Amino acid sequence: MFGKRKIAALVAEFLGTGILTLLVLSVQRSTIGVPFFVAAIAGITLIAMVLAFGDISGAYLNPAITLALWTARRVSTLRAVVLIVAEFLGAWAAYYTYTYFVNSKLADVGGHFSGHTLAAEAVATGILGLVWAGASFNKWPKTVVAPAIGLAVMLAMVAASTAGLGLANPALALGTRAWVWGTYVLGPVIGAVVGVNLYGLLFAGDNGISFNLATAKAQVSKPASTAKKPAAKKSTKKKSSK
Repeated sequence: MFGKRKIAALVAEFLGTGILTLLVLSVQRSTIGVPFFVAAIAGITLIAMVLAFGDISGAYLNPAITLALWTARRVSTLRAVVLIVAEFLGAWAAYYTYTYFVNSKLADVGGHFSGHTLAAEAVATGILGLVWAGASFNKWPKTVVAPAIGLAVMLAMVAASTAGLGLANPALALGTRAWVWGTYVLGPVIGAVVGVNLYGLLFAGDNGISFNLATAKAQVSKPASTAKKPAAKKSTKKKSSK
């Protein structure tokens, strides 16, 4: 009845229209001034970081995304563990750097567990996971990945801000003093894992090649020459005898 491609087309239209409507509602029906600018700076930063570090580490910068790509076998186990540790350490170092600059400690802002916040963080990071999966499975070049991920981060944080702080990233939760396991940590992990694996299940090609920005190189296709070089003619002249 329905093949994979037909199901994928239906799901793509469903998700695409749903994401579009959700983002329009998020901006239209809320006072999103500050969250929008936070999302914008995060998106711009991701563009710059992917361009700068994409060929080195992949520039995932989000433990939930790194973990999700590992579950889809796009990142090796050892690499995933090391990257996740580095991401959390980076957020931790940024917090102490900031508090040194302002000469003041920051109060916790995560609050308590909220099912609404959990759902918002999961849905938002699922959007980001879909885009990261598209880059991974389809081998997008870095110049395409950078703006795509930057925009996806903006969209994810705007969507998540309707029911909370709009982080969509456990490392950001650590660095901004919003570390709440049930919302700002578990929510993004669930969303990213579902988003990445849903893309791999429905939208990735059957013969997809594993891709990692850290090891990907631009491949320039060269037209294969079909014309054979003419064989060298043997000399038929005889040496003159003295």
